[in-house]
Amino acid sequence: MAYNKEKIYLEALDICQKKKLFYIEQVVAFLPIAKKTFYEWFPIDSNECNAIKEILDTNKIEVSSALMRKWYESDNATLQMGLMKMIGTDEIRKALSTNWNENNNSGNITINWSE
Repeated sequence: MAYNKEKIYLEALDICQKKKLFYIEQVVAFLPIAKKTFYEWFPIDSNECNAIKEILDTNKIEVSSALMRKWYESDNATLQMGLMKMIGTDEIRKALSTNWNENNNSGNITINWSE
């Protein structure tokens, strides 16, 4: 069955927005064409693929912002710790880390953090 490239492109844009998708692979899964056909029609650096990726990036930003807002407003300490690890500096993340080792080599102190 022959598909119209422009129709598939418009469908991809619509699916990204309606289903709040995050990845190209998700978009391809919802389209009635093979993955190979998708990448032949819309190569990674093409204008069409970039437009699709722009919508996907917007979706990621909107969802992560909404989740961070919920975590901020929550009374759940685990969610609040997760938020601090996401938005904090390296020093804050290290301070929140549960495991750390201190090595003393020749008077120089090296701290190895692991989360």
